[in-house]
Amino acid sequence: MASKRNAIERIYIMTDLEGVAGVLNSEDWCAPESPYYDLAKEFLTNEVNAAVDGFIHGGANEIVVADGHGHGAIDSRLLDPRAELMRGWTGGYPFGLDETWDAAAWVGQHAKSRTELAHIAHTGNMGVLNLSVNGISVGEFGGLALCAGQLGVRVIFGSGDLAFTEEAEALVPGIETVAVKRGTSPGKGDDLDREAYRKKNAPAIHKQPRRACEMIRDGAVRAMSRAKQEDFGIVDLHAPFKRVAVWRQSGDQPRTYAIERHPRDVIGLMAMPYKRKPVESEKQLKELLGESGG
Repeated sequence: MASKRNAIERIYIMTDLEGVAGVLNSEDWCAPESPYYDLAKEFLTNEVNAAVDGFIHGGANEIVVADGHGHGAIDSRLLDPRAELMRGWTGGYPFGLDETWDAAAWVGQHAKSRTELAHIAHTGNMGVLNLSVNGISVGEFGGLALCAGQLGVRVIFGSGDLAFTEEAEALVPGIETVAVKRGTSPGKGDDLDREAYRKKNAPAIHKQPRRACEMIRDGAVRAMSRAKQEDFGIVDLHAPFKRVAVWRQSGDQPRTYAIERHPRDVIGLMAMPYKRKPVESEKQLKELLGESGG
């Protein structure tokens, strides 16, 4: 599908919390009962405001901010008044995004599960081991980016940890990215249950939050400038569509998986419920992860 090369006025920003500079771990920062949750929300909202300012400087005139963190993480008192806040949508994917938007951007995004040297990496929740569509491993960013492609909405910008920016650039060549921190924990953690995996990816090196905001604003300006001159931002994936999900073991629950198909609609596929079955062998697990070599 052709991209809207010369019309970058309306921008949809998807947000999350784990990819924000200064958000140090999941337990202490990312849930309402966490001691630093309010500070994490402030850090995220400041990063979003920086992106809003950059996009408006680059010519945008309408911006909606989708609060995508599970518990909610945008502090509406601090949000730039030039942006609107979206919280709540019908049916999950594509989270309020539709074909009327010119471009989509991400702020505070983390990498997908199994990513090495990532910070607080996960896909949906810490229990998901891997998610793929047509054999392409995707995280939260990737799932929505595929939906954006079907809608003809360009994916032009993303900020978060370094591993996320590398993931985004691999899926969407040309996307403008800004890395505000970098994880330092090696290994995929495939053998870990969900709680052990949550702790594995806590180590990281962060930009100072004010510096992170400066970088994000500059990146948003660059994204706008490049999007007006270059043709990028549409992930072109062809039907039929197949989704494969694998979950980690948790307590007494073994690994499980689900496979769903849709003949023509990736948005419909991503919105489908999961029909989970137990993983029966290590050989089957490798096949589900696309690592069988066959």
